[in-house]
Amino acid sequence: MASTNFKNTSAFVKGFALAMFIFEKTKEFPQEEKYALTDQIRRSSRSVCANLAEAFRKKIYPAHFISKITDADAENSETQVWLDFAFRCNYLQKSEYEYLLNQSTEIGKLLSHMISHPDRY
Repeated sequence: MASTNFKNTSAFVKGFALAMFIFEKTKEFPQEEKYALTDQIRRSSRSVCANLAEAFRKKIYPAHFISKITDADAENSETQVWLDFAFRCNYLQKSEYEYLLNQSTEIGKLLSHMISHPDRY
């Protein structure tokens, strides 16, 4: 049976947790990154959840639902790029980077499933 609450989806739960972890970790980033990397990675990670919320409000229109989920997936991919930069700038330890990237990859798989099987959501 399709879910009526986006907050109950694994993609949202994992996406929210990732965004919050990134928020806490970016508090340690240098001040000069405040309006660059810090802002960008926070926004893209949070947008995954925001796009999921919007998608569920448009479930009556399957094409719109899928479109918003693909937006969430794009934001998740953008987050991965910012994680790459954060790691290469030495703002993340290798273990943190790998953990965050793995979480993002898992979210991407969940979003891909939603795109392929919108009727299950």
